[in-house]
Amino acid sequence: MRSRLLPAALISTAVVTLLAAALLTVGSNSTDDAKAAAPEPTTLGSTVGTGAVTGTGRNTLAGAIEAAQVRLRTLPKDDRTWAELGSAYVEQARVTGDPSYYPKAQGALERSLQAKPTGNDAAMVGMGSLANARHEFSQARDWGRKATAANPYQAGAYGVLADALTQLGDYAGADAAVQKMLDLRPGLASFSRASYVFEQRGEIDQARDSMQRALAQAADPVDVAFCRYYLGELEFNSGDPKAAMEQYRRGLLASPTSDPLLAGRAKAAAALGQTDAAVADYTKLTERLPLPEYVLEYAQLLVSLGRADEAKAQFALLTSIQQLFTSNGVVDDLTTAIVEADHGSPTEAVRHARAEWSRRHSVLVADALGWALHRAGQDKEALTYAVQANRLGWHNATFAYHLGMIELALGRRDAARGHLSAALKSNPHFDRVQAPKAIAALNSLGGPK
Repeated sequence: MRSRLLPAALISTAVVTLLAAALLTVGSNSTDDAKAAAPEPTTLGSTVGTGAVTGTGRNTLAGAIEAAQVRLRTLPKDDRTWAELGSAYVEQARVTGDPSYYPKAQGALERSLQAKPTGNDAAMVGMGSLANARHEFSQARDWGRKATAANPYQAGAYGVLADALTQLGDYAGADAAVQKMLDLRPGLASFSRASYVFEQRGEIDQARDSMQRALAQAADPVDVAFCRYYLGELEFNSGDPKAAMEQYRRGLLASPTSDPLLAGRAKAAAALGQTDAAVADYTKLTERLPLPEYVLEYAQLLVSLGRADEAKAQFALLTSIQQLFTSNGVVDDLTTAIVEADHGSPTEAVRHARAEWSRRHSVLVADALGWALHRAGQDKEALTYAVQANRLGWHNATFAYHLGMIELALGRRDAARGHLSAALKSNPHFDRVQAPKAIAALNSLGGPK
């Protein structure tokens, strides 16, 4: 299951429109009186890994960045434009997969804060978005709190805060932030976050309803694509790749070059036995936007097809990408732990998972640490974390599978049978490599419970 760093509305219209508005505004500084009515400067620029933006959207964003740079050469103390430029750089990093934009974003946002040190909620939200993008979630939380204190009517600030708190494992705090965002601005960005809250609770019908509400708010093709992608993810994670494929197809009609939708289509095709089509889509995708999650999915598909040499090349590419992200300030021990646990050194997996756990206690990290400990033969301790990973009621087949396999290793056969049955009932296609192992383990226990 590909995790949502944050289920936000997508780029282009918000960030680009804000930059365009700034360039047309007479005067260099925003006023306090305008804060309550101000649009969200970084709601769309605060997510990593969605990437559902058309080529036109990329060009528009690049054009807006260039125009902002021209304005700032004339008005170098324009704090609002510096903040919007920084947020746009965060977005540019996301849509291009190039983390070298993060240092540029930091520089622009710091210039904004230098020009307006207090009450600068636009720059604070931008800094929070940047911190979320770099997986510095404690810093993102702090910036989100500063932004909400500076401007309690800034819906995007609550989005940044919700995203950070979710990743830190403060689910009650995240829920409250999402609710505040809904109260302030019930739209695409807030409904999509609400969908993720419901999904994590295992309330799938409500999650679908929230995404449908988000879709109803989507006027731009990029936003339509975003909604269709997450509607597809809900279907896929519920074990229905055919329904997921239909959502991905409809999304691609709106935004034909959407990277997440291409990834979704590849994943659904593989689940439906259309492996040649899946390989073709993953090849195109990873050449165009080699983000870690896409490269990992492609490598796992190749492993499942017995194409070991090609898979090895993708894992090597993944290592290089991770190094590039690290050199640009991105902290991601979680992905390394996941890869090492199943395809490398369990000892290294434990080391990286513990490092991630020292920073945040989300269910995603609990699951990764539990699984790494299991792979390293430390099943008693692994059970503690696997139980924590399942505490929200999320119908996450990977979590249930990991818990079941740990229980099986500890001789808890009845509990293992129940959790393995739940994993495969929830989504028999949850992992190209691990799902067959789940089936074999369940058969050894006498079949589904």
